[in-house]
Amino acid sequence: MKQITMLGLLTASLFSVSANAEVIEIATFKLNEGVSVEEFAPLDKAVEMQHVSQQPGFISREAAHGENGEWLVVVHWETIEDADASMNSFMTAEAAKEFMSHLDANTMSMKRYTK
Repeated sequence: MKQITMLGLLTASLFSVSANAEVIEIATFKLNEGVSVEEFAPLDKAVEMQHVSQQPGFISREAAHGENGEWLVVVHWETIEDADASMNSFMTAEAAKEFMSHLDANTMSMKRYTK
């Protein structure tokens, strides 16, 4: 009986942790034709500093560029709710307008993972 109770507590604890687990958000996209890394990098940093890092639950963000105008952005959030709230506010954020105007939205992909 005691073993069943411990298993139940462990299971409940695991579900509680996963509901509030850290979220890793990974976005990939390509820049619009003719947009250089040198032109886009300051816009990427501005969107990080002026919007993303100011959102509740923000932990960290890093961005990197690859070949042919490809970009990778990794953002860590405290909870899925924090990630959702940030995404919902992103498109109306002033800093995001310039950022979004320089990338090909059709190439954007975003995935989320929990720790």
